[in-house]
Amino acid sequence: MLFDLQINGALGISFTADSLTTSQVRTVADELARHSISAFAPTVITASRETMLASFQALARACDEDVTLSRAMPVFHLEGPWIAAEDGPRGAHPLAHVREPSWDEFQALQDAAGGRIRLVTLAPELPGALNLIGRLCAAGIVVSLGHTAATSTTIRAAANVGAKLSTHLGNGSHAMLPRHDNYLWEQLACDELMASVIADGHHLPPALLKTIVRAKGVDRVIVTCDASPLAGLPPGCYSEWGQELEVESSGRIGVVGTPYLAGSGTFLDTCVEHLSRVTGVSPSEAITMASVNPRRLLGL
Repeated sequence: MLFDLQINGALGISFTADSLTTSQVRTVADELARHSISAFAPTVITASRETMLASFQALARACDEDVTLSRAMPVFHLEGPWIAAEDGPRGAHPLAHVREPSWDEFQALQDAAGGRIRLVTLAPELPGALNLIGRLCAAGIVVSLGHTAATSTTIRAAANVGAKLSTHLGNGSHAMLPRHDNYLWEQLACDELMASVIADGHHLPPALLKTIVRAKGVDRVIVTCDASPLAGLPPGCYSEWGQELEVESSGRIGVVGTPYLAGSGTFLDTCVEHLSRVTGVSPSEAITMASVNPRRLLGL
């Protein structure tokens, strides 16, 4: 029933990995199915070019080898490497592999993915990003703004050239922002942009979740769990994405020694329940935001 457009992995398996296997992908898909996630967009994040190519090749191979996985993963999500380099907006993405947008690199990644990349998250303020957004949209790719430190003017320009979504709005951002003119309010106010939210109880406080739902409306909000590769693992410290991450007993996953989160430790069924409870939307509306809306955005 549910569709999550941002799954990084689970149970210690990362979709951004040189050694990813079809068996590992199947393990993640089976775990997601136990949480009512019947389909999802496997997400590859910022890494070396070689690792990202290998990751998409492995995901495409899994779809080619297993028709059930092909149905469960109808599209792929590219999150990075074309994101803001500064602390805060970059989130848990490794700084060493952040780079400037490149159409040629996208084509190489899309070839590795067998043409399945249908969602790209990037920062629109990077050199050449607005031009890339236009080219991606012309090619039928949905562009989302995320991990960005863009000015309000650049946010509007990105929407004008075709961007359609804000990735996990309210996260992947600075801890402190100007109170009036900032990229959070601008994306919240932009009617052209839908907004995805991580409603796990850790990423966004109830008041902000309620504000986003009221500003965007049920039809323009998408719920995601943004599952970390560590989702479903017991509390403890783990190495992932070239850094030390901690799974806390509450389910929160953070970068050790920083205030930054590194994806969610819960799944979409929990997020749907939490969103409904703290925002006051009906359970059916919350389910719509986690099933119908992402499919509509991606043309599924």
